[in-house]
Amino acid sequence: MNFSKQLIYWYLINKRDLPWRTTDNPYYIWLSEIILQQTRVDQGMAYYFKFVENFPTIKDLADAQEEHVLKLWQGLGYYSRARYLHFSAKYIVNEHNCIFPSSYNTILKLKGVGDYTASAIASICFNEPTAVVDGNVYRVLSRYFGIFTPINSTNGIKEFKKLAQQLIDVKKPGIHNQAVMEFGARMCKPQNPDCNNCPLNDSCFALSKNSIKELPVKVKKLKIKNRYFNYLVIHSKSNTTKMVKREKGIWLNLYEFPLIETSEPIDKNQLIKHEIFNDLFDSKELNVKLFTREEKPHKLSHQHIFTKFWIVKTRDSKNFNNSWDDIEKLPVPALIDNFLTQYKSN
Repeated sequence: MNFSKQLIYWYLINKRDLPWRTTDNPYYIWLSEIILQQTRVDQGMAYYFKFVENFPTIKDLADAQEEHVLKLWQGLGYYSRARYLHFSAKYIVNEHNCIFPSSYNTILKLKGVGDYTASAIASICFNEPTAVVDGNVYRVLSRYFGIFTPINSTNGIKEFKKLAQQLIDVKKPGIHNQAVMEFGARMCKPQNPDCNNCPLNDSCFALSKNSIKELPVKVKKLKIKNRYFNYLVIHSKSNTTKMVKREKGIWLNLYEFPLIETSEPIDKNQLIKHEIFNDLFDSKELNVKLFTREEKPHKLSHQHIFTKFWIVKTRDSKNFNNSWDDIEKLPVPALIDNFLTQYKSN
């Protein structure tokens, strides 16, 4: 029994009962694939159901307001995924008459869709023999075949894609792709893979050479940047506050309190002398207090954000025009949402 047949046999017996596996609707498959980028299945499931309930068709998603889309996405992170999803839904409605693209090359043209997602949708929904290569696939192939080429190198990306394409079952490409991904997620796991029960254990290179922990190889390129955020949580005398929409960088188009970003931690005296602070408040009748001294970093893939929330009680201003009820309706980063939950409980 060859590699693909063994994996498919294992998959048909052991696959998880997931909602997107009960449909061949490309919109739902696309939705699940975008949600599951950088997201665990158990976390992404609730978001999948929320989106299907609120936007049962591509046109429903296309017609939605971006703020509604971002609000439903709140807490999932990597918000560009939601913006691209919304953008591409409008593209499909306007340029494809609501009909989802039906080939790898046309699916690849959708904003936010790369080789992996296009391959998954094309194979699962349209039976096109295009191999998927994601983290699970890299791990399975590198261990089984003994490939030490770094998976995040140009040569590695080409080598693994070529091998995956050679291995695919051209008659059952969708099942093959799902099988190898599921196998990597549940059997050939990053830590503590279940080698004793693995159907490929008699021919696995990594197991025979005791090199499971060494594979796959990944070159460390990422340099973590530290950022220091000081949020001004305004409380006017009439109990209004101020929220602003981010116009660039991380959390684009999400809302946050007025922000002073600094290159290092600052104290209260440095805060009130800052130009942004003085531009915002035209009154010296201020009460400024740090909400909490704990500075646990909010860790993103490429940066750590150290945050302080400063409670600023001040007189009324036409610039402070958000009610606290308004804030609950706005899409905000998880960091802000966590603060609001803690703040309201005090």
